[in-house]
Amino acid sequence: MPEFCNVEKADHVLTVKLNRPERLNALHPPANAELGEVFDEFANNDDLWVAIITGEGRGFSAGNDLRYQAEGGQRVPTPSGFGGLSSRFDMTKPVIAAVNGVAMGGGFEIALSCDLIIASENAIFALPEPKVGLAALAGGLQRLPRQIGSKRALGMILTGRHVPAQEGYELGFVNEVVPHDELMDAAHRWAGQILECAPLSIRASKDVVYRSLSIGSLQESMEIPYDSVKAMSTGEDFVEGPKAFSEKRPPNWKGR
Repeated sequence: MPEFCNVEKADHVLTVKLNRPERLNALHPPANAELGEVFDEFANNDDLWVAIITGEGRGFSAGNDLRYQAEGGQRVPTPSGFGGLSSRFDMTKPVIAAVNGVAMGGGFEIALSCDLIIASENAIFALPEPKVGLAALAGGLQRLPRQIGSKRALGMILTGRHVPAQEGYELGFVNEVVPHDELMDAAHRWAGQILECAPLSIRASKDVVYRSLSIGSLQESMEIPYDSVKAMSTGEDFVEGPKAFSEKRPPNWKGR
């Protein structure tokens, strides 16, 4: 069993709850390595189609565990990045961040690495690294400007200011803000809507969106081949979808 997170699997959904509440779920290298293994298993498990990540206690994640570092703990790079997600660029399955409280520094970078952010009304977001002589180098400096534009992003990055959930929604990096006690129900509602769609269609759609963002030419982004699209168009679900529609019944997705 994982030591630094709790994991549940049900109905094609993996739910990961960061479990270092005594440190507001700040992560040290052993926790990052463990989360890397958890999301490796998610990526490779054909029965898991959507993941939700959240935090135990008052915080989503306070980011890097600076106290661990100050106490002499060594910083060990994790190939998949902070929280097992920030450097995982080949993940085509959707991941939802259910942000239950503080998401600071690396914690915010975990959320930005996810495809959707559902926030409790208690959630607070920030990239405060410059206030302690650091920088948000786990993707925050790259992802936030891409998601909300450079001026809005720099307004957060250059000040390190705290942004509440509703402002995060208005800025555009939060998909929905809900009452705190409805957070997980909302995250599972979004996951349920994703599960109504064909898994390979979802993965192809996510893959094309992210890969095309790194291509300057619209024409080139539409003309290059995508392996995920090929997998979708040669799979069983590619036949099942139109068949179910013509027979006026819900599709029976296989994820292949």
